[in-house]
Amino acid sequence: MNVYRYKENPLVTPTDVPPHRDDFEVIGAFNAGITEYNGEIIMLLRVAERPIHHEKNVVKAPVYNHETNTLDIIELETSNPDYRFEDPRSIRKASDPDSYAYLTSLSYLRIARSKDGHEFTIDDEPFIYPQDPLEVFGIEDPRITKIDDIYYIYYSAASSYGVGEALVSTKDFKSIERHGMIFAPENKDVCIFPEKINGKYFAMHRPVPKGGGMPEIWLAESDNLLYWGNHKHLLGLREGMWDNARIGGGAVPIKTEKGWLALYHGASTDNRYCMGAVLLDLEDPTTVIARSDKPLIQPEADYEVEGFFGDVIFSCGAIVKGDVVQMFYGAADTSMACAELSLQEILDSLTAV
Repeated sequence: MNVYRYKENPLVTPTDVPPHRDDFEVIGAFNAGITEYNGEIIMLLRVAERPIHHEKNVVKAPVYNHETNTLDIIELETSNPDYRFEDPRSIRKASDPDSYAYLTSLSYLRIARSKDGHEFTIDDEPFIYPQDPLEVFGIEDPRITKIDDIYYIYYSAASSYGVGEALVSTKDFKSIERHGMIFAPENKDVCIFPEKINGKYFAMHRPVPKGGGMPEIWLAESDNLLYWGNHKHLLGLREGMWDNARIGGGAVPIKTEKGWLALYHGASTDNRYCMGAVLLDLEDPTTVIARSDKPLIQPEADYEVEGFFGDVIFSCGAIVKGDVVQMFYGAADTSMACAELSLQEILDSLTAV
């Protein structure tokens, strides 16, 4: 697979983004949803900010207060026996280390714009900021699906109830209409197909089972984009391969003559995130035609290997122009980068199922 990483990579870094609050610092600008609007590439960044503090034995957690429309800053001593602090991203409950009590940063969505996909300017203010009680820990990892003249933006919404998927829409990237949570916790990595198939909308999603089952990709259908049902298991983990620990949707599925091409992320048991692809039937997307045996792109560059959470390539959006796939991706949970791949080479690389 020929992969051309842009020489300007990383395209957007935390230092490029001014914090929304003076007493916060930006630690990540990554996992952006991608689309085109008014002749520009829109990069809808997940911006992660955390409170600035210098106390060695204190960890601070920002929590949006939807009643007062302000941020509350929770301060915890690292000696507190009720919590665990090993993970820099979250504060875990000592009684249940698989569940987090707080996040150490708050994520929101901000727009970056480009004419060529190489040089981006970043809006001064957030575009979508936590507002709902189900978003009090932040909003993350957006995707954007354009249907007719409406851009549907959906993202992971985090709160003490867990992480689910919320939906908003816009026509102008100035104002939004909120539609609420469309997939309840625990669920994320939703990718809505860009057109109806046999009269139905389809979406890939990734439940996170706490009992039986694994973090794998499912498919759901809807009449109106708001209420989803007829859920079917689509894609599973593969023992001994690059996607043997968890998988989830990446970019919005791409319609080709051979089928729907879905770029998805896979993580191995050592938490190495790569991007691969799966080909689904055009008329019945529950049917898997072919899949990547090897990653299309894997962490190799310094900015992909080293970062807030290293060895991560995580794409939430791509743009196709002829045979060129511009895959924009979050690198090491820190920055944004882009690589170009051949659409035909991706299709040729897949192995029939």
